[in-house]
Amino acid sequence: MTGRRPADRAGQDADLREVRAASRSVGLQLAIASGALVVAAIGVAFFFVLDQLRPAEVNEAPKPGEHKIYIDTTEAMIAFVVVGLLAVAIAGVLSMVVTRRAVRPLGRALQLQRDFVADASHELRTPLAVLDARLQVLQRGLADDDPSTATVAELRADTRTLIDVVNDLLLAADPEREAAVAPSPLADHVERAVDSLQVLAHDAAVELVLETERDVLTTIPPASLQRCATALVDNALAHSPAGGRVTVAVRRDGASAVLVVADQGPGITGIDPARIFDRFAHSQPESPRRTGAGFGIGLALVREIAARHGGTVVVEATGPEGTVLAMRVPAA
Repeated sequence: MTGRRPADRAGQDADLREVRAASRSVGLQLAIASGALVVAAIGVAFFFVLDQLRPAEVNEAPKPGEHKIYIDTTEAMIAFVVVGLLAVAIAGVLSMVVTRRAVRPLGRALQLQRDFVADASHELRTPLAVLDARLQVLQRGLADDDPSTATVAELRADTRTLIDVVNDLLLAADPEREAAVAPSPLADHVERAVDSLQVLAHDAAVELVLETERDVLTTIPPASLQRCATALVDNALAHSPAGGRVTVAVRRDGASAVLVVADQGPGITGIDPARIFDRFAHSQPESPRRTGAGFGIGLALVREIAARHGGTVVVEATGPEGTVLAMRVPAA
Protein backbone atom coordinates (compact mmCIF):
# COMPACT_ATOMS: atom_id res chain seq x y z
CA MET A 1 0.00 0.00 0.00
CA THR A 2 1.35 3.43 -0.93
CA GLY A 3 0.53 6.58 0.99
CA ARG A 4 -0.71 9.80 -0.49
CA ARG A 5 2.04 12.10 -1.70
CA PRO A 6 2.78 15.17 0.46
CA ALA A 7 1.74 17.44 -2.41
CA ASP A 8 -1.63 15.67 -2.58
CA ARG A 9 -2.14 16.06 1.16
CA ALA A 10 -1.21 19.74 0.96
CA GLY A 11 -3.63 20.27 -1.91
CA GLN A 12 -6.37 18.41 -0.04
CA ASP A 13 -5.77 20.56 3.04
CA ALA A 14 -5.97 23.70 0.90
CA ASP A 15 -9.25 22.52 -0.63
CA LEU A 16 -10.59 21.69 2.83
CA ARG A 17 -9.72 25.16 4.09
CA GLU A 18 -11.36 26.79 1.09
CA VAL A 19 -14.54 24.75 1.47
CA ARG A 20 -14.73 25.42 5.20
CA ALA A 21 -14.17 29.12 4.65
CA ALA A 22 -16.91 29.15 2.01
CA SER A 23 -19.31 27.25 4.28
CA ARG A 24 -18.62 29.63 7.16
CA SER A 25 -19.18 32.65 4.95
CA VAL A 26 -22.44 31.36 3.49
CA GLY A 27 -23.61 30.06 6.87
CA LEU A 28 -22.89 33.42 8.49
CA GLN A 29 -24.83 35.24 5.80
CA LEU A 30 -27.78 32.88 6.20
CA ALA A 31 -27.61 33.27 9.97
CA ILE A 32 -27.64 37.06 9.69
CA ALA A 33 -30.57 36.96 7.27
CA SER A 34 -32.48 34.51 9.47
CA GLY A 35 -31.72 36.57 12.57
CA ALA A 36 -32.92 39.73 10.87
CA LEU A 37 -36.20 38.04 9.93
CA VAL A 38 -36.66 36.72 13.49
CA VAL A 39 -35.96 40.13 15.03
CA ALA A 40 -38.33 41.80 12.58
CA ALA A 41 -41.11 39.28 13.32
CA ILE A 42 -40.69 39.61 17.08
CA GLY A 43 -40.57 43.40 16.81
CA VAL A 44 -43.80 43.46 14.84
CA ALA A 45 -45.47 41.14 17.37
CA PHE A 46 -44.27 43.22 20.32
CA PHE A 47 -45.50 46.52 18.89
CA PHE A 48 -48.80 44.88 17.98
CA VAL A 49 -49.26 43.84 21.60
CA LEU A 50 -48.36 47.33 22.79
CA ASP A 51 -50.82 48.83 20.35
CA GLN A 52 -53.60 46.63 21.71
CA LEU A 53 -52.99 47.63 25.32
CA ARG A 54 -55.41 50.17 26.72
CA PRO A 55 -54.52 51.34 30.27
CA ALA A 56 -58.08 52.51 30.89
CA GLU A 57 -59.41 49.02 30.21
CA VAL A 58 -57.50 47.59 33.18
CA ASN A 59 -60.05 48.95 35.70
CA GLU A 60 -63.09 48.08 33.61
CA ALA A 61 -65.12 45.08 34.65
CA PRO A 62 -65.32 42.31 32.08
CA LYS A 63 -68.53 42.23 30.12
CA PRO A 64 -70.67 39.09 30.18
CA GLY A 65 -68.88 36.34 28.25
CA GLU A 66 -65.70 38.44 27.89
CA HIS A 67 -62.32 37.26 29.16
CA LYS A 68 -59.37 39.57 29.69
CA ILE A 69 -55.68 38.73 29.86
CA TYR A 70 -53.34 41.23 31.44
CA ILE A 71 -49.73 41.28 30.20
CA ASP A 72 -46.83 42.91 32.00
CA THR A 73 -44.88 44.81 29.32
CA THR A 74 -41.52 44.25 31.05
CA GLU A 75 -42.01 40.52 31.25
CA ALA A 76 -43.29 40.45 27.67
CA MET A 77 -40.18 42.32 26.50
CA ILE A 78 -37.91 39.85 28.32
CA ALA A 79 -39.79 36.89 26.87
CA PHE A 80 -39.59 38.30 23.35
CA VAL A 81 -35.85 38.95 23.69
CA VAL A 82 -35.15 35.45 25.04
CA VAL A 83 -37.21 33.80 22.31
CA GLY A 84 -35.52 35.98 19.68
CA LEU A 85 -32.02 35.11 20.87
CA LEU A 86 -32.83 31.41 20.93
CA ALA A 87 -34.32 31.59 17.44
CA VAL A 88 -31.28 33.45 16.08
CA ALA A 89 -28.88 30.96 17.69
CA ILE A 90 -30.81 27.96 16.34
CA ALA A 91 -31.03 29.54 12.89
CA GLY A 92 -27.27 30.22 12.91
CA VAL A 93 -26.34 26.67 13.93
CA LEU A 94 -28.70 25.12 11.40
CA SER A 95 -27.37 27.42 8.67
CA MET A 96 -23.78 26.39 9.40
CA VAL A 97 -24.61 22.68 9.44
CA VAL A 98 -26.74 22.74 6.29
CA THR A 99 -24.22 24.91 4.40
CA ARG A 100 -21.29 22.66 5.29
CA ARG A 101 -23.20 19.64 4.03
CA ALA A 102 -24.20 21.49 0.86
CA VAL A 103 -20.63 22.50 -0.07
CA ARG A 104 -19.09 19.14 0.78
CA PRO A 105 -19.50 17.86 -2.82
CA LEU A 106 -17.70 21.00 -3.99
CA GLY A 107 -14.73 20.12 -1.84
CA ARG A 108 -14.71 16.62 -3.25
CA ALA A 109 -14.83 18.00 -6.81
CA LEU A 110 -11.94 20.35 -6.10
CA GLN A 111 -9.90 17.51 -4.67
CA LEU A 112 -10.60 15.29 -7.70
CA GLN A 113 -9.66 18.12 -10.07
CA ARG A 114 -6.42 18.80 -8.21
CA ASP A 115 -5.56 15.09 -8.08
CA PHE A 116 -6.20 14.70 -11.81
CA VAL A 117 -3.96 17.62 -12.72
CA ALA A 118 -1.21 16.43 -10.38
CA ASP A 119 -1.39 12.79 -11.53
CA ALA A 120 -1.53 13.65 -15.25
CA SER A 121 1.38 16.05 -14.95
CA HIS A 122 3.40 13.58 -12.93
CA GLU A 123 2.85 10.83 -15.50
CA LEU A 124 3.93 13.12 -18.35
CA ARG A 125 7.23 14.07 -16.75
CA THR A 126 8.95 10.73 -17.38
CA PRO A 127 8.21 10.33 -21.13
CA LEU A 128 9.11 13.98 -21.70
CA ALA A 129 12.40 13.52 -19.87
CA VAL A 130 13.13 10.44 -22.00
CA LEU A 131 12.28 12.38 -25.17
CA ASP A 132 14.58 15.22 -24.14
CA ALA A 133 17.40 12.76 -23.41
CA ARG A 134 17.03 11.11 -26.83
CA LEU A 135 17.04 14.47 -28.57
CA GLN A 136 20.15 15.39 -26.63
CA VAL A 137 21.89 12.22 -27.82
CA LEU A 138 20.79 12.93 -31.38
CA GLN A 139 21.99 16.52 -31.12
CA ARG A 140 25.43 15.46 -29.90
CA GLY A 141 25.77 12.98 -32.74
CA LEU A 142 25.14 15.54 -35.47
CA ALA A 143 27.96 17.32 -37.18
CA ASP A 144 28.09 21.09 -36.91
CA ASP A 145 27.43 21.47 -40.63
CA ASP A 146 24.52 19.02 -40.64
CA PRO A 147 21.37 20.76 -42.01
CA SER A 148 19.25 19.07 -39.31
CA THR A 149 21.18 20.62 -36.42
CA ALA A 150 19.03 23.71 -36.17
CA THR A 151 15.79 21.71 -36.38
CA VAL A 152 16.89 19.30 -33.66
CA ALA A 153 17.88 22.23 -31.45
CA GLU A 154 14.41 23.70 -31.92
CA LEU A 155 12.80 20.36 -31.11
CA ARG A 156 14.80 20.09 -27.92
CA ALA A 157 13.86 23.65 -26.96
CA ASP A 158 10.19 22.77 -27.51
CA THR A 159 10.63 19.68 -25.35
CA ARG A 160 12.13 21.76 -22.55
CA THR A 161 9.15 24.08 -22.85
CA LEU A 162 6.78 21.14 -22.45
CA ILE A 163 8.68 20.00 -19.35
CA ASP A 164 8.38 23.50 -17.88
CA VAL A 165 4.65 23.51 -18.64
CA VAL A 166 4.20 20.17 -16.87
CA ASN A 167 6.11 21.48 -13.84
CA ASP A 168 3.93 24.58 -13.88
CA LEU A 169 0.81 22.41 -13.91
CA LEU A 170 2.11 20.59 -10.85
CA LEU A 171 2.52 23.94 -9.11
CA ALA A 172 -0.99 24.94 -10.18
CA ALA A 173 -2.30 21.78 -8.53
CA ASP A 174 -0.54 22.79 -5.30
CA PRO A 175 0.00 26.59 -5.29
CA GLU A 176 1.46 26.52 -1.77
CA ARG A 177 4.59 24.81 -3.13
CA GLU A 178 5.28 27.62 -5.57
CA ALA A 179 8.61 29.14 -4.63
CA ALA A 180 9.57 32.76 -5.02
CA VAL A 181 10.93 33.61 -8.46
CA ALA A 182 13.61 36.19 -9.14
CA PRO A 183 12.49 39.13 -11.31
CA SER A 184 12.93 38.46 -15.02
CA PRO A 185 12.08 40.36 -18.20
CA LEU A 186 8.56 39.66 -19.39
CA ALA A 187 9.74 40.21 -22.96
CA ASP A 188 12.06 37.18 -22.84
CA HIS A 189 9.24 34.75 -22.10
CA VAL A 190 6.89 36.37 -24.60
CA GLU A 191 9.59 36.27 -27.26
CA ARG A 192 10.06 32.53 -26.79
CA ALA A 193 6.33 31.99 -27.18
CA VAL A 194 6.23 34.14 -30.32
CA ASP A 195 9.22 32.32 -31.83
CA SER A 196 7.57 28.93 -31.26
CA LEU A 197 4.37 30.12 -32.97
CA GLN A 198 6.07 31.65 -36.01
CA VAL A 199 5.65 28.37 -37.88
CA LEU A 200 1.86 28.53 -37.37
CA ALA A 201 1.81 32.16 -38.44
CA HIS A 202 3.78 31.29 -41.59
CA ASP A 203 1.38 28.48 -42.48
CA ALA A 204 -1.59 30.82 -41.97
CA ALA A 205 0.03 33.64 -44.00
CA VAL A 206 -0.25 35.95 -40.99
CA GLU A 207 2.49 38.39 -40.02
CA LEU A 208 3.49 38.05 -36.38
CA VAL A 209 5.09 41.23 -35.01
CA LEU A 210 6.71 41.62 -31.59
CA GLU A 211 7.15 45.00 -29.90
CA THR A 212 8.76 44.85 -26.46
CA GLU A 213 10.23 46.96 -23.70
CA ARG A 214 13.18 45.07 -22.22
CA ASP A 215 13.03 46.71 -18.78
CA VAL A 216 9.58 45.33 -17.85
CA LEU A 217 10.22 42.81 -15.06
CA THR A 218 7.91 40.40 -13.23
CA THR A 219 8.25 37.63 -10.64
CA ILE A 220 5.69 35.28 -12.18
CA PRO A 221 7.19 31.86 -13.08
CA PRO A 222 8.53 31.82 -16.66
CA ALA A 223 6.52 28.74 -17.63
CA SER A 224 3.30 30.44 -16.56
CA LEU A 225 4.13 33.56 -18.55
CA GLN A 226 5.02 31.55 -21.64
CA ARG A 227 1.77 29.57 -21.38
CA CYS A 228 -0.23 32.80 -21.20
CA ALA A 229 1.59 34.36 -24.14
CA THR A 230 1.21 31.19 -26.20
CA ALA A 231 -2.53 30.98 -25.55
CA LEU A 232 -3.14 34.65 -26.35
CA VAL A 233 -1.08 34.62 -29.55
CA ASP A 234 -2.53 31.30 -30.70
CA ASN A 235 -6.04 32.69 -30.19
CA ALA A 236 -5.15 35.76 -32.26
CA LEU A 237 -3.70 33.64 -35.07
CA ALA A 238 -6.82 31.47 -35.09
CA HIS A 239 -9.02 34.51 -35.77
CA SER A 240 -6.76 36.37 -38.19
CA PRO A 241 -7.40 36.31 -41.95
CA ALA A 242 -4.68 35.40 -44.41
CA GLY A 243 -2.54 38.46 -45.07
CA GLY A 244 -3.40 39.94 -41.68
CA ARG A 245 -1.14 40.93 -38.84
CA VAL A 246 -0.94 39.97 -35.17
CA THR A 247 0.91 42.45 -32.99
CA VAL A 248 2.31 41.39 -29.62
CA ALA A 249 3.48 44.18 -27.32
CA VAL A 250 5.04 44.24 -23.86
CA ARG A 251 4.99 47.48 -21.91
CA ARG A 252 4.85 48.84 -18.39
CA ASP A 253 1.84 50.75 -17.11
CA GLY A 254 2.41 52.07 -13.60
CA ALA A 255 2.80 49.12 -11.25
CA SER A 256 1.69 46.62 -13.90
CA ALA A 257 3.48 44.69 -16.60
CA VAL A 258 1.17 44.51 -19.61
CA LEU A 259 1.06 42.01 -22.44
CA VAL A 260 -1.13 43.18 -25.34
CA VAL A 261 -2.08 40.97 -28.29
CA ALA A 262 -3.96 42.58 -31.19
CA ASP A 263 -5.28 40.86 -34.29
CA GLN A 264 -7.03 42.06 -37.46
CA GLY A 265 -9.84 39.51 -37.35
CA PRO A 266 -13.60 40.06 -37.58
CA GLY A 267 -13.97 40.76 -33.86
CA ILE A 268 -15.85 38.83 -31.18
CA THR A 269 -19.39 38.00 -32.24
CA GLY A 270 -22.10 35.70 -30.95
CA ILE A 271 -20.94 35.95 -27.34
CA ASP A 272 -20.39 38.60 -24.69
CA PRO A 273 -16.70 39.60 -25.01
CA ALA A 274 -16.24 39.22 -21.24
CA ARG A 275 -17.27 35.54 -21.52
CA ILE A 276 -14.50 34.47 -23.87
CA PHE A 277 -12.39 33.74 -20.79
CA ASP A 278 -14.94 31.20 -19.52
CA ARG A 279 -14.16 27.55 -20.01
CA PHE A 280 -15.54 25.99 -23.20
CA ALA A 281 -16.74 29.38 -24.47
CA HIS A 282 -16.65 29.99 -28.23
CA SER A 283 -17.26 33.06 -30.34
CA GLN A 284 -19.00 32.82 -33.68
CA PRO A 285 -18.16 32.30 -36.40
CA GLU A 286 -15.29 29.93 -35.87
CA SER A 287 -12.12 30.54 -37.82
CA PRO A 288 -12.30 28.75 -41.19
CA ARG A 289 -8.58 27.94 -40.95
CA ARG A 290 -9.06 25.56 -38.00
CA THR A 291 -9.31 21.97 -39.12
CA GLY A 292 -10.78 21.02 -35.73
CA ALA A 293 -12.83 22.88 -33.15
CA GLY A 294 -11.02 24.25 -30.16
CA PHE A 295 -12.03 23.35 -26.65
CA GLY A 296 -12.28 26.90 -25.30
CA ILE A 297 -9.75 26.30 -22.53
CA GLY A 298 -6.70 28.38 -23.53
CA LEU A 299 -8.05 31.80 -22.57
CA ALA A 300 -9.61 30.37 -19.41
CA LEU A 301 -6.16 29.15 -18.34
CA VAL A 302 -4.76 32.62 -19.01
CA ARG A 303 -7.33 34.16 -16.68
CA GLU A 304 -6.65 31.55 -13.98
CA ILE A 305 -2.88 32.11 -14.11
CA ALA A 306 -3.27 35.89 -14.09
CA ALA A 307 -5.71 35.79 -11.18
CA ARG A 308 -3.47 33.39 -9.23
CA HIS A 309 -0.69 35.99 -9.36
CA GLY A 310 -2.82 39.06 -8.69
CA GLY A 311 -3.39 40.06 -12.32
CA THR A 312 -6.21 40.33 -14.84
CA VAL A 313 -6.90 39.71 -18.52
CA VAL A 314 -9.53 41.71 -20.40
CA VAL A 315 -10.82 42.51 -23.86
CA GLU A 316 -9.64 46.08 -24.45
CA ALA A 317 -11.32 46.45 -27.83
CA THR A 318 -13.17 44.36 -30.39
CA GLY A 319 -14.88 45.09 -33.68
CA PRO A 320 -14.67 44.55 -37.43
CA GLU A 321 -11.15 45.97 -37.39
CA GLY A 322 -9.90 43.37 -34.91
CA THR A 323 -9.64 42.41 -31.26
CA VAL A 324 -7.19 43.55 -28.58
CA LEU A 325 -6.59 41.41 -25.47
CA ALA A 326 -4.50 42.68 -22.58
CA MET A 327 -3.08 40.78 -19.62
CA ARG A 328 -1.90 42.81 -16.62
CA VAL A 329 0.28 41.33 -13.90
CA PRO A 330 2.25 42.96 -11.08
CA ALA A 331 5.56 44.35 -12.24
CA ALA A 332 8.70 43.75 -10.24
